[in-house]
Amino acid sequence: MPRALVATGMELEHDTFGSPDDPTLLLVMGFTAQMIQWDERFCQMLADTGLYVVRYDNRDCGLSTKLDGVAVDTGAVMTAALSGGELPPVPYTLSDMAADGIGLLDHLGVERAHVMGASMGGMIVQTMAIEHPTRVASVTSVMSTTGDPSVGQAAPEVLGVLLSPPATTREAYIDESPKWMAWHSKKHRNAERTKELAAIGWDRSNYGEGGPRQMAAIVASGDRTERLRQLDVPALVIHGRDDTLITPSGGFATADAIPGAHLLYLADMGHDLPEPLWPTIVAAVAAHTHPAT
Repeated sequence: MPRALVATGMELEHDTFGSPDDPTLLLVMGFTAQMIQWDERFCQMLADTGLYVVRYDNRDCGLSTKLDGVAVDTGAVMTAALSGGELPPVPYTLSDMAADGIGLLDHLGVERAHVMGASMGGMIVQTMAIEHPTRVASVTSVMSTTGDPSVGQAAPEVLGVLLSPPATTREAYIDESPKWMAWHSKKHRNAERTKELAAIGWDRSNYGEGGPRQMAAIVASGDRTERLRQLDVPALVIHGRDDTLITPSGGFATADAIPGAHLLYLADMGHDLPEPLWPTIVAAVAAHTHPAT
């Protein structure tokens, strides 16, 4: 897979599906999630609708640039954000991560793209649309939220899982991975598949150090609601009823904030992309992006 040195100074691991002659769809993954979480078969399904699909690893994740040793006090950032106090410095924000993706489009020679992001990736593509409006043909925000702390907050039962100490060995990481099903679709969750994906992810790149910096970026970037209200771009919001990590109110608030946004609310989706729902999601994205092109 190629790496691109972009204007922000990051080297971004990426790959593509489909023809570069088709409209580009840039896929942005979420918190600590590698680009392989966009399954190759899912990407090919999108490409088969007539899209040039690009996926990449965010900074501090996967095979892209990692800011080894750069310290951040995530707890202090969260405390300041909740109290309304002055935020301590952070290594980067969602604006920087959005600029990474725009830089990748520059590298690929793409003037304007459809952007689709999941979870933190949804926050990043929202930021792309706000800060780089001429580069964004449409936005698809999946299982994400606006940054307003009153919406989308994780259910109490998953916070313990989310904040538990990370495994330090491959075997423990794989064995403990079924705990992630706490936020997966209730109907489609699969422990063995979760373990398989955990093994693949560990072997490709296990990098726990990036998590605190990415979390600080999310928190320090604040509430996007008022800026989302100013957007003039076709928007699709996809959220699942079973999502306990970013609860549905985050998706509802996103759809409410962006003028003219469409909401696809799926009964059997959690904070994941279950394979049985791929045809529905792909059809919705195709119907959304092609008229916007």
